[in-house]
Amino acid sequence: MSFRPLAAALVCAGLSSCAPAAYLAQAARGQAELLSAARPLEAALQNPALPQDTRRKLTLAAQARTFATSLGLPDSSAFRTYADLGRPFVVWNVFSAPALSTQLQTSCFPIAGCVGYRGYFRQTDALANAEQRRALGEDVYVGGVKAYSTLGHLPDPLTSAMLSYPDSVLIRTVLHELAHASLYVAGDTTFNESYAVTVENEGMRRYLAQFGTPELREEDAQLEARAAAFEALVLEAQRDLAQLYALPLPDTERLSRKAERLTRLGESLSVLNANWRGYSPLKTDWNNASLGAIAAYAELVPDFEALLARQGGDLNAFMRAARACTALEQQARRTCLKGP
Repeated sequence: MSFRPLAAALVCAGLSSCAPAAYLAQAARGQAELLSAARPLEAALQNPALPQDTRRKLTLAAQARTFATSLGLPDSSAFRTYADLGRPFVVWNVFSAPALSTQLQTSCFPIAGCVGYRGYFRQTDALANAEQRRALGEDVYVGGVKAYSTLGHLPDPLTSAMLSYPDSVLIRTVLHELAHASLYVAGDTTFNESYAVTVENEGMRRYLAQFGTPELREEDAQLEARAAAFEALVLEAQRDLAQLYALPLPDTERLSRKAERLTRLGESLSVLNANWRGYSPLKTDWNNASLGAIAAYAELVPDFEALLARQGGDLNAFMRAARACTALEQQARRTCLKGP
């Protein structure tokens, strides 16, 4: 996930078009606290009191960081330090959407553009904002985030929250966040996330070919299969709801049908959970906001994968081709991905 609270705070200072001052202040404060907690990775690894599994995970992340550079991802200061935060997430993002729309509400910043969430470094602040949104009649989802990218502007640390991931997910997270630093379009979350997922997928394929153990390959294959099944159900439900909301029906009727469709989604996910014997997809009350939060990561992935195939699997050529599309307006940008 790409999120630039400090940069936004610095640029937005004094501009009435930006987010409220209190929001920007907590973002700047939280980012400063995160950076102050970071220590050089080498120093962390030399600490004799460091738990063995933490040491192993940090070593794995460092290897993934070096591998990412070999793929052509930025050789920046990101993920070269470690911050033990003592909490499960770095930030909590608040997503919201109208009750009869699949479009997420956006917050706009001069540098990052308009994004479909607001990030808070304290969970209590996120929950307070969520309650305000619910009071307006909006669908709301609050999601914890273990990692994000400042797009090369700041030395993003590896965090203790990231180390709770399974090994394959930790490697993928490093690749994903560094992909954001290689390409970012202000105001187009779906483009940005789908690009990063595509780079992550191709990068992981190459990582496994070079370093993968049988155990790591099996873990990654299982987790990716589960994620694909989960995303397919979510995207199908979102498409169905978008069609429903466009119908010329009374609001009460559309709301009733919405509730029925979301109930079916919950039932389908319960079956998925049972079939995967303990796999637990996102735990939430499904609504337009939670659907939108998931859809941003998957919607354009097939188009990016097709672009990569047209480049003969050359990742650097793919990055250049994707970057060429970023100069266009949003609809033309999507057409550009599909090629001639």
